[in-house]
This record gives sequence, C-alpha cells and structure tokens, in this order.
Amino acid sequence: MKTALVTGASRGIGKAIAVKLARNGYTVFLNSANRQDKLRETASEIKADGGVCEEFFGDISDPLFVNKMFEEIRQKYGHLDLLVNNAGISMVGLFTDTTEEDWKKICGVNLDGAIRCSREAAKMMVPVHSGKIVNISSMWGQVGASCEVLYSVTKGGLDALTKALAKELAPSGICVNAISCGVIDTDMNKCFSEEEREGLKDEIPAGRFGEAAEVAELLLNLVNGNDYLTGQIIRLDGGMI
Repeated sequence: MKTALVTGASRGIGKAIAVKLARNGYTVFLNSANRQDKLRETASEIKADGGVCEEFFGDISDPLFVNKMFEEIRQKYGHLDLLVNNAGISMVGLFTDTTEEDWKKICGVNLDGAIRCSREAAKMMVPVHSGKIVNISSMWGQVGASCEVLYSVTKGGLDALTKALAKELAPSGICVNAISCGVIDTDMNKCFSEEEREGLKDEIPAGRFGEAAEVAELLLNLVNGNDYLTGQIIRLDGGMI
C-alpha cells in the first residue's frame, strides 16, 4: 500500500489533502502540532470512510520529534511514497513590529520543519529510487505581501527548497514540486474582517477564494501524473498574479 505523510493535517488544506489521499488508497500519516481534537476528527473521518491512517501529534519545528516520527514510520511500514509539507503559520502586521521570537516561530514551522521532513523523507526514498515531495507554498513567496513579510520570506525559501532539491533528487527518481496557493478559504484567512475579505475577492480575477478541496485535487493529479515533472512551482490563485 502507498504511504503518505501530511503535516498540518488537522484542518484546512492539510485535512482536505489527507482525506483525498486516503480515499485514493494511501495509508496516511497525519501530523499536527495544534488541536489534537481536530487531528482526531480528521482520523475519524478517514477511518469512517474505510481509509487507513495514523496520528503523529507534535511540532515539526522540534528536530527530536521529526526524527522520532520518521523512525516510527520506518520501523512500522518501511517506506514512504509521498511527503506533503503543508504545515504553516502566518503573521499579519507591520514588519517593524515583528520580533526575534516571531521570526524564530514562523521560520521553525514554515521552513525549518519542511527542511527536516524533506531530509528524512529523502533518506527513505533515495535507496529505492522512488517517491514524491510536494510543498504547499504561497503566491506571496513569489511576489511578496505587505504586512506579511516574514510569511513571504519563509514561502520564498520553500520555493527555493523545491527547485534545488528537485535537481538533487531527480537522478534518484524522486519528484519535488510545490503548489503555490492564492487566497484559499481556510481558518488562516479568518483573521480578516468581512470588508477585507470582500476587498481581497475583488482583486482575484476568478472572483472568489479557492477551496481546500481544489488544492487537494491538484495535489492528487500532480502525484499521479507525469514523473518527468519536477522542480515546478504550480500556482493555484484564480489568476491573481
């Protein structure tokens, strides 16, 4: 059976991806650092649908947790076919108001965590010359967002990781790509007022926010698609940029 690890799987995009993969035959390893009750809800939904999953509750910014999680996957299943680096946090506010602690926190999850998980996944994939890594990025990593500077920097780093790692792992038959999301209707965007949300919609040529299910559908198409496609940053933004 194919196996997949999805970080940030308790809600939003991560949950949609995990459920989609389980419905398509993957044994899914669910990770989240917050809201263990929500992570269990994701697991319950998958199991009720006849799928197979395991929960790994912990923070991927902690290298000890990441090592432990991958060791357990390695011992129990022996292989990992797909890694989805989805876990991420955002911070909205003036750059001059941010602190060293803010940078440490957002970089620890959005970038350091993805690097750690990718490194451990590659160790499992390279010997068998098979596997795929998909990073869930943001359009702001490509064009930058005012008042989301730290977030934009981490997503830009994630895009760079995608392109560089794809070149390194291609000779081992491993594809690395990223989905660069526009404004997706998830809890992350609930910090905006209704007026701000309407203003955002007006900036999107498609006239609406994206749905988490649409990200999941694109990801499934990506991992089931052409194995020659690697190192790409694929935008899903309704034409916004």
